[in-house]
Amino acid sequence: MREEGRDIKATVQVGKKGITKELIEEIKSQLKKRKRIKISFLKNADRENFKGKVEEIAQKVGAEIEEIRGFTFILRKK
Repeated sequence: MREEGRDIKATVQVGKKGITKELIEEIKSQLKKRKRIKISFLKNADRENFKGKVEEIAQKVGAEIEEIRGFTFILRKK
């Protein structure tokens, strides 16, 4: 049975530094270990054009966007 998005805890947080090389590497590393991961943008992160940033992250790590809710989203391995 598939987990609901709200049952997964965010394991990666995007902060004021934004989308960095280190962030992308961490997401890739976690996707190797799990099928799905939840990522949240903190209040101090630049949330302007949030959906565009989510799409950018998904493209860079080679994952699919499963769900976007507020400033939190779930990525799934392709």
